Amino acid sequence: MEFAFNGAELRLARIFNGLALEEVAERVEKTRQYIHKLETGQAIPTEQLLASLASVLQVEPGFFTKKQTLMIGEDQFHFRKLFTTRAMLKQVAMARGELVGRLVTYLDQELKLPYIRIPEVLDAQTPEDVERAADLCRREWELGLGPIANMNRLAENVGAIVTSFQSVSKDIDALSVAVKRPIIVRNEAKLSVCRQRFDIGHELGHFVLHMGMATGDRVTENQANRFASALLIPRVMMAKLFPKPRGSHLDWVGIREFKLTWKVSKAAILYRARQLDLINDTQYKSGVITLRRTGRPQGSERII
Repeated sequence: MEFAFNGAELRLARIFNGLALEEVAERVEKTRQYIHKLETGQAIPTEQLLASLASVLQVEPGFFTKKQTLMIGEDQFHFRKLFTTRAMLKQVAMARGELVGRLVTYLDQELKLPYIRIPEVLDAQTPEDVERAADLCRREWELGLGPIANMNRLAENVGAIVTSFQSVSKDIDALSVAVKRPIIVRNEAKLSVCRQRFDIGHELGHFVLHMGMATGDRVTENQANRFASALLIPRVMMAKLFPKPRGSHLDWVGIREFKLTWKVSKAAILYRARQLDLINDTQYKSGVITLRRTGRPQGSERII
């Protein structure tokens, strides 16, 4: 053959499209075993088969002949719901992250993108450490103490790339890729704008707190959640403006107005209030039950 075939690129394109070996094999009229041999370098396709594979996987034939090696390791991906997400879904998301990473690397060479201004806070262990990290980011990003108007724009202004992967399952809330220019991937299957804002804050938290660390465990996920809460609603403003309960009852009218001002879901507001001991455990649990019973669908929110 005159071309140098790279089986790893075939596997990458197959997983990017969410296809199993059997599905690709059926579409190009080969066996599963033969496609596996192609991917592992044990066989080389004919030019006709190469064209068929390219057509099925929606790439140019030259994609399979590049000497490209994978740029991003698994430990550079920050997944939410890591342990409950099926392996194939994670592989699809990682394949898409790999190709987006290559595109971002190219764009970084051709365009003048924002300077990366994401501080790295090492050894943040306690909730207080995480609160201070969020306060540090607000100062360095010149956000003041008020509501953040647009989380997408904030992330992009501090140097991250924000994108989305269509048709990724709801099993993956959001993910990020810790590369030279960090990438945040929103899941558009999640319709709540408030939830997407929180997700971006969560992924920024991983960049700030967990660079070079494997994440997905309870500790790192809780830290990233705490960071998102503290970034979206600084504790000093939460303590000052959160509508205080009336006896044992939560002030739902006040919470609704608070939500509209800070663009954070009612569930996240209750979560933040419990973090800061502005409500007790009984009030928090009661509030969560009320939201489950009477809260309108998250997708009906229209906050921008």
